[in-house]
Amino acid sequence: MKNFWRTWGVVVISGVLIVAALLAGADITGSATAPFGLPDALMIAAAVVAGYRIVWSAIQALRIKVISIDLLVSVAAIGAMLLGNWWEAAAVTFLFAIGGALERATLNRTRKALSDLVDSAPETATKLNEDGSTETVELWELIPGDTVLVKNGEQVPVDGRVISGRGGVDEAQITGESVPAEKAEGSEVFAGTWLRSGVLRIEAIGIGADSTLAKIIHRVEDAQDDKAKTQTFMEKFSTWYTPGVMVAALVIGLATMNVELALTLLVIGCPGALVISIPVSIVAGIGRAAQDGVLIKGGEYLETAAKVDTVVVDKTGTLTNGRPELTDVESLDPAYSEEDVLTLAARAETASEHPLADAIIRGAQDRGLVVEMVDKAEPVTGKGIRAEVGGHTIAVGSADLLDGEVDPTRILELNELGRTAMFVGVDGHAIGIVAVADTVRDDAPAAVQAMHDRGIRVVMATGDAERVAANVAAELGVDEVRAELMPEDKLDIVKELQAEGRTVAMVGDGVNDTPALATADIGVAMGAAGSPAAIETADLALMADRLPRLPYALGLAKRTVGTMRVNIAIALLTVLILLIGVLFGGVTMAIGMLFHQASVLLVIGIAMLLLIPRLKKNESASPQKSELDEKVTA
Repeated sequence: MKNFWRTWGVVVISGVLIVAALLAGADITGSATAPFGLPDALMIAAAVVAGYRIVWSAIQALRIKVISIDLLVSVAAIGAMLLGNWWEAAAVTFLFAIGGALERATLNRTRKALSDLVDSAPETATKLNEDGSTETVELWELIPGDTVLVKNGEQVPVDGRVISGRGGVDEAQITGESVPAEKAEGSEVFAGTWLRSGVLRIEAIGIGADSTLAKIIHRVEDAQDDKAKTQTFMEKFSTWYTPGVMVAALVIGLATMNVELALTLLVIGCPGALVISIPVSIVAGIGRAAQDGVLIKGGEYLETAAKVDTVVVDKTGTLTNGRPELTDVESLDPAYSEEDVLTLAARAETASEHPLADAIIRGAQDRGLVVEMVDKAEPVTGKGIRAEVGGHTIAVGSADLLDGEVDPTRILELNELGRTAMFVGVDGHAIGIVAVADTVRDDAPAAVQAMHDRGIRVVMATGDAERVAANVAAELGVDEVRAELMPEDKLDIVKELQAEGRTVAMVGDGVNDTPALATADIGVAMGAAGSPAAIETADLALMADRLPRLPYALGLAKRTVGTMRVNIAIALLTVLILLIGVLFGGVTMAIGMLFHQASVLLVIGIAMLLLIPRLKKNESASPQKSELDEKVTA
């Protein structure tokens, strides 16, 4: 209630006084011949109540040598009162006060994403003591390394690592994900999220201001206050426009000797809708993005993101899963089934520390096969591994580990597909083939297609081999492939595209891609929830590790800029129409202010449309089964 009166109190009191004046028989025809009475006093009171803040604001602006919109309204209202037009003075100040209240209320509404984040910040935690007892403590009492207990339905109070327990955590406030994320021992959790099932014991790492939530709040706050280039231009424009309106009104008043006409020109010349149209759009757009798990650094970056026509994407971990997966299992000997081949290969690889070994073991376990450790094994540098299994020698690797001639045709075919294929042998005899590869992310094809639908060119830049990159590119349908690159080569690609006149967004891991990310028009970080540095430095941070959020974010930026342009056009058109109406008669000061405030309301309403959620549900859903999962199920 207190906030209501702070925003709307002046409007309500002034409005009541105007209604009372009208009921008492106030004259709104503009005639000043009737004797002064109670209705006129009530109108003056209404004008003073609604106008004193406007006059004070104009004086404050003049002190810093700024001619503001408030000055135009103040001069018009005071001039109307001097002419005895009490109704005009009251109507102008009342309508302007309504516009100001609407602007404040709207900006508060568009900043809801920030207020929601602030409100979601936890204040207490259940600390688990060394003797097993628990106590509720304030966040500032915790130190890194403390253990906190979180039960079903409670809020996670700190950033940390799960020590024990299992549960589903709603991370919508952080990542925009609508489906709870499963957490178990070793999982990361974030302050401000909610445990929807299970019980977790968490080692505190980031507390209070050091938490991811606090960094997001700080970033959104700065971003919503950051000015776009268009906004900066409009502010510079208004510093010349407002004095220009005053001079024009003075000249026309002197030329026509019509003071009321001059005052009316002051009112209709107010660029209120023009001034509010841009900041309200920016705040709404950035706020909507934050609610959907996308952090945009500020208005300037939002405008740049709207112009992006080329996206340079790193392959590993961005378009692909970033770790090898088992893709193929084939039997070359009728005596051994594919399950036999995979079981023997996996058992042999239990003695290996190579990344490909883990892919084979996980692939076997995903198929429900029992993988036992081997007693004895011998890694063969550059060729593979030999292991003793049940009195037999099992080899996994190149043909050099086998006896006699082996047909390499199938191995070469799989290699051409970008997979790493290996023979599986028993006692020197080839019984099968296993192959692994870094597989394409489930959401990557949809993301690439969404960017194509928006007319955005997709360039894949990777340090991987040409053959592997070409196969991934063919599967995804990217427009251009650059392979076998060093980090500085990616930087050259970004510069080359910019030299062609393109606006480039670079998506990378923020480590070896740092030079290219810094040079690109928009540097994009994926999965930034787990990287405080990315939240602070990225121009556009996707909190969830989901590539489809990128075309969504670029589309939102484009809609926001489009909204700004529409609002600017409405504001200018309103002033032009009112100017014509004044010059050709029929538009009074009160009518001019009414239409002016209607245009303010209209541009605010259009900007508010940006707050409507448009993120598709399937972009927040749990990942679908991978290609390998489907093969195993089949």
